[in-house]
Amino acid sequence: MIYLISFEFFLVYTLCYLWIANNLSQEEIMKIGIIISSNDAETCWNAIRYANFCLGQKDTVKIFLIGKGVECEKISTEKFDIIEQLQKFLQVAGKVFACGTCIKSRSQKESNLCPINTLKELYEIVNESDKVITF
Repeated sequence: MIYLISFEFFLVYTLCYLWIANNLSQEEIMKIGIIISSNDAETCWNAIRYANFCLGQKDTVKIFLIGKGVECEKISTEKFDIIEQLQKFLQVAGKVFACGTCIKSRSQKESNLCPINTLKELYEIVNESDKVITF
């Protein structure tokens, strides 16, 4: 009888501990979607700096470039080094998506910093994110 009570207590305690540990770890990690539609160098640079900061907080971050935002590589400057920020972002497991129609309408080519995607990926980012921020 004592053995059964001890086993039941152990089982309930273990299940409660696992539930609490699982919920705490899920609350700490946010899924953040960042949509960049600007071709202002400072705005894009700050958006990607923020994305890198969020990765440093252990959040998952996805960036979607749309409209003028797909020009981010072209507008990188020495003062607002967007390419450097994007490379840091990708090295730390960030993910970048870009509107294929927007890239093609500007006669741009796909690159690893600006990969061609569709509105389906934008929809998925918005749908799965805890927070969505636009720049």
